[in-house]
Amino acid sequence: MPSSGTNQYQIGTNRHGVMPMLRLSKLTDYGTVAMAHIAREPDRIHAAAELAGTIGVAVPTASKVLKMLARVNLLRSVRGVKGGYMLSRPAGEISIAELIDAMEGPIGLTECSAVAGLCALEGSCSIRTNWQRINRMVLDALGQMTLADLAQPTFKPVQLDARRAPRPRALA
Repeated sequence: MPSSGTNQYQIGTNRHGVMPMLRLSKLTDYGTVAMAHIAREPDRIHAAAELAGTIGVAVPTASKVLKMLARVNLLRSVRGVKGGYMLSRPAGEISIAELIDAMEGPIGLTECSAVAGLCALEGSCSIRTNWQRINRMVLDALGQMTLADLAQPTFKPVQLDARRAPRPRALA
């Protein structure tokens, strides 16, 4: 920690030069994109290879994600030559919280937010209850948004250069 009171890091980056943020894994991201795509055509069977091309990932990655979602009954697997995957129930009945939980496990912004007993400091932590309140608010927001909501196309151009995190500096 710097003692002079000045920030030794660039504003907006952590000590590794990367923009810190709450983030989901790439597999969860792919899962949400795949589920949204399927939700747009819920009566059609979607093959893993077709979904892989649509969401821009390798077929083995798409297959892995689809199998994970089928294992928790968010998707239904259809066998056969024209097999693939379909939603297990209407998109309006699948919350984003449920989708994230299926891919990531219990949603917790901090270790103690989701599961008690994971943090050695939780018994004496003065802010644990507040983190749990914040976690409940995030869960409520994710629980209110459904896959049907997520699947609604919106287009807002994003200037990617402005969003890119600075690259970490090479160690000398």
